[in-house]
Amino acid sequence: MSPGQIDEFYARLAAGNPEPKSELAYHNPFTLLVAVVLSAQATDIGVNKATRALFASVDTPAAMLALGEEGLKQHIKTIGLFNTKARNVIELSRLLLERHGGEVPEDRAALEALPGVGRKTANVVLNVAFGHPTIAVDTHIFRLGNRTGLAPGKTPTEVEQALERVTPDRWKRHAHHWLILHGRYICKARKPDCAACPVADLCAFSDKSTGHAAE
Repeated sequence: MSPGQIDEFYARLAAGNPEPKSELAYHNPFTLLVAVVLSAQATDIGVNKATRALFASVDTPAAMLALGEEGLKQHIKTIGLFNTKARNVIELSRLLLERHGGEVPEDRAALEALPGVGRKTANVVLNVAFGHPTIAVDTHIFRLGNRTGLAPGKTPTEVEQALERVTPDRWKRHAHHWLILHGRYICKARKPDCAACPVADLCAFSDKSTGHAAE
């Protein structure tokens, strides 16, 4: 895509959803961090169901430590990999208290030093909780970046770096959410809904007539 086409791509997504929001339910930076850690290889809907009762009473690292690993497991046992995730959440809660006064740090390196927190999770927290113009590349954005020609790459990091390069500054604050929602609901993996796509004419995907993905 040319720079003009990329700007138009974002402009159209923005026109359809001017203030996009995360679909994960959270109360504060800590519950956001926990929700994102739990969302690995799980759906936002599934995470929200599991955390509804949890976050009603547990919304600080101290409260999470008081709940304990076994108590947390009872809340999240419907989520995949819940044993590992429970262990990570309890440990990251301890480290937040030990290293950061119980606050979620507004710093990538400090976030990535927490168990269960990789680059994607750190990017989501920095973007959603603190307003940084980071772009977290999940499976939806990785697919969309390659399929549309917006930001091709062989790895999520390559796609992220390409998106950082080509995304105009005025769109970076919300780019993550526009792209993930577009990939989740329109540019779907098995059968992209090209007929409903507002950017179909800008997209490099070659099989728009059937909407069947070639991947």
